[in-house]
Amino acid sequence: MSQTPTADRLRNRLVDAILSERAVPSDVERAMRTVARDAFLPGIELENAYTDQAVTIKDNPGKPLPLSCASVPSIVAMMLDQLGARPGDKVLEVGAGTGYNAALLAELVGGGKVTTVDIDSDVALHARTTLNSAGYDSVTVIERNGLLGAHENAPYDRIIATVGVWDVPATWWNQLVDGGRLVLPLRWRGQTQSVVLTRRGNELVSDGMELCGFVPIIGQTGEKTASLNAADTIRLHYDQDQVVDTDALADTLLANKPAGHFLSAQRIGGEETFDGVWLRATAGDDRVCRIEVTLEAVEQDLIPRPAVPGRSPVLVKDDSLAYLTVTREGIDPERPFRLGAAAYGPRGEELAHDLIAHIDAWGAARRVVPRMTVTPSATATAPGHVISKPESRITLAY
Repeated sequence: MSQTPTADRLRNRLVDAILSERAVPSDVERAMRTVARDAFLPGIELENAYTDQAVTIKDNPGKPLPLSCASVPSIVAMMLDQLGARPGDKVLEVGAGTGYNAALLAELVGGGKVTTVDIDSDVALHARTTLNSAGYDSVTVIERNGLLGAHENAPYDRIIATVGVWDVPATWWNQLVDGGRLVLPLRWRGQTQSVVLTRRGNELVSDGMELCGFVPIIGQTGEKTASLNAADTIRLHYDQDQVVDTDALADTLLANKPAGHFLSAQRIGGEETFDGVWLRATAGDDRVCRIEVTLEAVEQDLIPRPAVPGRSPVLVKDDSLAYLTVTREGIDPERPFRLGAAAYGPRGEELAHDLIAHIDAWGAARRVVPRMTVTPSATATAPGHVISKPESRITLAY
């Protein structure tokens, strides 16, 4: 008779699976093998607590994303690796969630200090309760708008956000020591990258970034969404600084007269990521947005299938657009898929060729990411392509 797996066995199996996919520092591995994730997810079946998936802890009625959830464990490990918290560090976490991440941070800093904040009273109470029950009562939990940080325990050696952030608040900047590290899921041009930034005086300079996805923080409204058809099954996501004529784009799609489908020279394998195309495009092109096509629209063949229906890069100009596609060719068994661009509108073909240029630029150096420099909005910027936001300026350069 097989025995029911224990929490310890399931936890170690999950960590082993994460380690099989990526290198994780020994201190992060130890923390993840030590902290019982199931203790922070009461009511969840034990097996589900130790799968590499997000778990919703509070719904957000009327919204497509939950208000709060427990992050995917492999993403947790990746961001803790980026953060590099050390024994004795003072750490601020924005987005308390279940309290699990704060417990991991407490393990990493040892005799240091962990402060976690959350805007939602229920979420903050859940984190406080689970942290106390699991023996992490030294963690400070504050119910507050995370954009304000936590001045009480500042300055911090490390700050980590576990919610999607569209702009870097000046308050976080002021609460981070010079030489300190900030890790945040930064959102721009429709994508989200977990970026690790080190403060160098009046600059935050990146030391790597990786694709991720997080619930957006409450209080930042710079991202816009518009429906491009009456059924609301095709949507465009864009930033407030971008000039987008959504009515003209909707009319173009309604006419259903594609400008064509164009293929690049770049092929990919079945498990090969191509999100770097999006990242590459944002480093020099302000026309990059995100197109979202629901399953219903895909099944009705309303438009050619985007590379990833729920989130694909698209170039937009006036009444025209071109978005990323993936086509199976089968010519190369190692890389049977080919990247391309589907186009609509009078400028669609031009936009498609511009998107293909971004695809080919990525194809020449697929693992290279840009250097990001973030400065306060009122200060000078570093050389490169600048994206201006209310509280910061983001500069990208390859």
